Amino acid sequence: MSDHTILYLSRQDVADAGPSMADIIAALDDAFRQKGEGGVDMPPKPGIHPRPEAFIHAMPAYLPQLDAAGIKWVAGYPSNRQRGLPYVSGLLILNDPETGLPTTVMDATWITGMRTGAATALAAKYLARSDAETAGILACGVQGRSNLEALACAFDLQHVKAFDTDPQAAHEMADELSAALGLEIEVVSQPRDAVVGLDLVVTSGPIRKDPRPAIEPGWLAAGAFACALDFDSYWQGAALREADKLATDDLQQLAYYRGAGYFRNTPEPYADLGEIVSGQRPGRESADERIICINLGLALEDMVTAVLIADRAERRGVGRRLPL
Repeated sequence: MSDHTILYLSRQDVADAGPSMADIIAALDDAFRQKGEGGVDMPPKPGIHPRPEAFIHAMPAYLPQLDAAGIKWVAGYPSNRQRGLPYVSGLLILNDPETGLPTTVMDATWITGMRTGAATALAAKYLARSDAETAGILACGVQGRSNLEALACAFDLQHVKAFDTDPQAAHEMADELSAALGLEIEVVSQPRDAVVGLDLVVTSGPIRKDPRPAIEPGWLAAGAFACALDFDSYWQGAALREADKLATDDLQQLAYYRGAGYFRNTPEPYADLGEIVSGQRPGRESADERIICINLGLALEDMVTAVLIADRAERRGVGRRLPL
């Protein structure tokens, strides 16, 4: 035991060893197929709430086909923006499934941003029109950026509209990503302008138990796909009920949150992403379907991404070895 060491990867180490967005999307496709086939051990994530509207969640998962086990301890604090701190922070631990000993500890901030965008692109692969070329991003922080990067990786985007309650954040995202992704990004002043008439819509504001949602019924166009990363914080219940199909990434997790007092005005989803990816339930069936997917963020996404990072870090000699 005294000779056992762990690999520690700082936030910069994780970014240096990080796989591409395309690689993460492909890995998640396989992982959600495994989930749909019953091959993933992943209980609903419990959480604590030390401050109003803030959370700290424990997210464990075991993927037998990858022989990957671990947990992410992640916090989300909306007030951190005013402190100059990230909204989301955390650590991820990988364990040896044979002995249970921890093998790797890494910062989870980069992972959370990238895997969330990748999961949105994966949902869009099955639920959006393949010819989608316009997108709306509501909330332009880390998640807004990573989701736009992921969608640009999966679709031939031509025009993007960006909205944020802080206009400076929207302009910063537009300035940063328009050149990096080769996109025309238009900053808009009203939430409606980032939804109406667009093929793809992503909302990633702070998660609130008692939201005051802005998106009204009639805004999301027929044939459009939307991914809500902020529970129902941006979406009025009537707008969610307007969807021809409402999906989620995990039915069990959504039921857990509903029992905790969230999603009080949200209809029941018809399927989760594992069922859709594995072919047990249909994805998009017609060009004019209006489809919304509520992605809660799953531990399997973190474990898959962390394994890719740990393997690349080992090969490249990134990180530090520390005694346990």
